[in-house]
Amino acid sequence: MSAKKGLSPNAYVPLKEGEQYQPYVPADKVVSEFTLKAIVLGVIFGVIFGAANAYLGLRAGLTISTSIPVAVMAVAVFRILAKGGVKSSILETNIAQTTGSASSSVASGVIFTLPALFMWGVAPDLLQMTLLALCGGILGVLFMIPLRRFLIEREHGNLPYPEGTACAEVLVANEVGGGRAKHIFWGIGAGALFKLLTGWIKVIPGTATLSIPFIKKAEVGFDLSPALFGVGYILGLRVAAIMVGGGLLSWLVIIPAIAYWGDSHTAPLYPETVLTIAQMSADQIWTRYVRYIGAGAVATAGIITLIRAIPVMLESFKVGMAEMKLGKGSDQQQPRTSRDLSLKWVGLGLLGVLVVLSLFPHAFGPVGDVSHRLLAAVLVILFAFFFVTVASRIVGLVGVTSNPTSGMTIAALLGTAGIFLVMGWTDTTGKAAALVVGCVVAIAASIAGDTSQDLKSGYLLGSTPKAQQTAEIIGVLTSATFVCLSVLLLAETFGFGSAELPAPQATLMKLVIDGVLDQDLPWTLVAIGAGIAVLCELCRLPSLPFAVGVYLPVSTMTPIFLGGLLRWYLEKRASGEDQEARREKGVLLGSGFVGGEGLLGVGIAAAAFIQGAKPAGFGTQWAGGELEAMVAGVIAFALLALWFLRRVTNPKV
Repeated sequence: MSAKKGLSPNAYVPLKEGEQYQPYVPADKVVSEFTLKAIVLGVIFGVIFGAANAYLGLRAGLTISTSIPVAVMAVAVFRILAKGGVKSSILETNIAQTTGSASSSVASGVIFTLPALFMWGVAPDLLQMTLLALCGGILGVLFMIPLRRFLIEREHGNLPYPEGTACAEVLVANEVGGGRAKHIFWGIGAGALFKLLTGWIKVIPGTATLSIPFIKKAEVGFDLSPALFGVGYILGLRVAAIMVGGGLLSWLVIIPAIAYWGDSHTAPLYPETVLTIAQMSADQIWTRYVRYIGAGAVATAGIITLIRAIPVMLESFKVGMAEMKLGKGSDQQQPRTSRDLSLKWVGLGLLGVLVVLSLFPHAFGPVGDVSHRLLAAVLVILFAFFFVTVASRIVGLVGVTSNPTSGMTIAALLGTAGIFLVMGWTDTTGKAAALVVGCVVAIAASIAGDTSQDLKSGYLLGSTPKAQQTAEIIGVLTSATFVCLSVLLLAETFGFGSAELPAPQATLMKLVIDGVLDQDLPWTLVAIGAGIAVLCELCRLPSLPFAVGVYLPVSTMTPIFLGGLLRWYLEKRASGEDQEARREKGVLLGSGFVGGEGLLGVGIAAAAFIQGAKPAGFGTQWAGGELEAMVAGVIAFALLALWFLRRVTNPKV
């Protein structure tokens, strides 16, 4: 039985016509799942990790997925409880991580947007921030209910959902034990150690950058990240190659083209207001110009993705409506692993969010006109539905950590601010309302990505979707207040836009809204991005992964590509059972890399939050120059890759 051997061999490949995936826990087997201890443990971890992630995002402009760290911590606690005679099932552990991981997604949406309100001088209070976080989180979960069958079940094997797959591997390896378990924990140890060296002690740099000769300001970066390397191995070569292709287009073609074109300009070009293009570095050109191109590409590719998914989504709605007409008893006719929350809850939830945003004045802060609030609330619903679909598909390719939430938020802000511009609502109140729309949409898209990964874990393990969806909502409800409280405390301590908390994403959102409503946004850059996505489709190249590559730093794409390339090489040189063994070992080690770096990342963020400042590290700092540090980092990462290669290819380890 699969429960003795681990996940089914077809957990990573598309199913054949008529084939049904056999989960780790069979659909006809009933085990403890949605229990009080699982929910309480998830809530506790969610509060802790959500606060830590809020600081990390305000400091560095990014957050990390906490699904695997929460899963590992839940495993450890349940093991302790088991020694005291309190037994737990693998599905309970999955519910704990589902509940706890929601906090990181709430934190992402909040910190990427709301600090801009502080910069405009219309700082929100705790009640307003919490209401917005709750509305966004609930929308993200509810919109994923009708999408689950399409994205998780029908697209199985096509959308690997790396963190979700890795989380399932962590839980199965813990339960199965023996030889399988050692691979995941070796990977966790190696990933955590490397993160320690690059992120805390800092004896080697976290990134390596190579300037390309003879091409002005062309650079290729490499993020020395075991987690991204592991994600690439899980994704495989095809998707990884498409994504790195988008990144190379940005850094080897678009940035040099802007640099050559800008040499003749003696004044700054908006959105840059201080430096000329000739004075800007490649990173600055990417931040000021290429990210707008990437945002246009992601938005256009998302629209194309949504149009293609409409027939299946309509079918899902028809199935759900048919089940509602049959009554409550029809739910029991479905296999346990196919039972979702009823669509009537989706409808009631959407109605509740619409009422809160439009009729409860405190949600939109200074916006007092009911008609304006109603329009903004409708825009929230429309944009949230669109970007939930986009985000849940993106994270299926690249994972939650690389989910371009800010790009989707920018696209939502462009649409909202454009409508407000036509209405003449261009004052600070209009800007604040547009940002609030972006905030709720950002949280919804972020939560949808996390929910997708959790549902993927549940699909592989044999969880009940209804239980996971309920746990996700509980995670949102319990973590929102603590995340928002952390943001308020940080605002009072450091202030946003300061050296300690630059809040880079929120600053960008403020720039976008100011640009549209003050009528000086670089629409040409956005249109170029849209053209890139359309051209990809005309060339029959998947536009969404390519657009994500254009938007994200190329340093993020290169380790993903290396991981995918290594998997292709190893599997090509093997056959039969040896090929399957290599695939399994590699996925387990890659999952461990993701989990190990995630655990250390959360630890660093937690220490930073407790100290009220970025950890200075300990031990001896690297004493050499920048070049020597880069060489040391590349050598260290090469040794890590060789160690990975040996463990995958050696049948005795």
